[in-house]
Amino acid sequence: MHTTYAHQYDRLFPHVDLDAWKNVLRAHGIDRERLTEHDTEANSYAAISRRNMARCDQQIPLVFRKALADHPDVLTWAQNLVGQAGGVVAPRIEHGPSLLLLGPTGVGKTHQAYGALRWLAPTGVVAPWQAISAVDLYARLRPRKGSDTEAEFWKLAMSELLLVDDIGAERKATEFTEEVNFRLVNYRYEHHLPTVFTSNVMPQQLAERVGDRVASRLAGMCTQVVMRGDDRRKRTA
Repeated sequence: MHTTYAHQYDRLFPHVDLDAWKNVLRAHGIDRERLTEHDTEANSYAAISRRNMARCDQQIPLVFRKALADHPDVLTWAQNLVGQAGGVVAPRIEHGPSLLLLGPTGVGKTHQAYGALRWLAPTGVVAPWQAISAVDLYARLRPRKGSDTEAEFWKLAMSELLLVDDIGAERKATEFTEEVNFRLVNYRYEHHLPTVFTSNVMPQQLAERVGDRVASRLAGMCTQVVMRGDDRRKRTA
């Protein structure tokens, strides 16, 4: 497994044609025709990589800012997402597969999820993303005076790439949480919007936590990865 993303472009560049690469440079404000002999395409690659990684890491919680995705199924999902990127001006994630990481607390699901977002950052593919935990999702969307919760819902639902952490964490779902889960998952399922979900349950428990309708859609839209092991947080405590 790679422990660094420094040579990511070396792996991806053979799959990007010259015109597509020109568009990537242009999208990042680099005029290829004005490059000096010292500003090689490789250097431009590195510059874009560093810029995107810095922007990505600013959005990520501090504890996950060095997260590296090393699970083969997670990396395959990320590679497939890049491979399906479209767009006229520059490769952009518009639609694609989703990912569901299942397993007990502390096995590294959230680490892998943020690591996958960091893996995408230096690829040159435009991938705006948002991340939210399920408990914060419900708090943000709970009706309250002076808040347009419907607008908040659509900001998340229509995000080009979305991470929802700990869906189904509550042991007893309420009518409200079931409605939020279904609306969000169903919209992203119907519009083929790539989403990363993590959940602290095993596959056979998922329907019990999120309901049959949500579990069915998650099964239909996601690559499912089951992670096992000890609680890594306890090992480092």
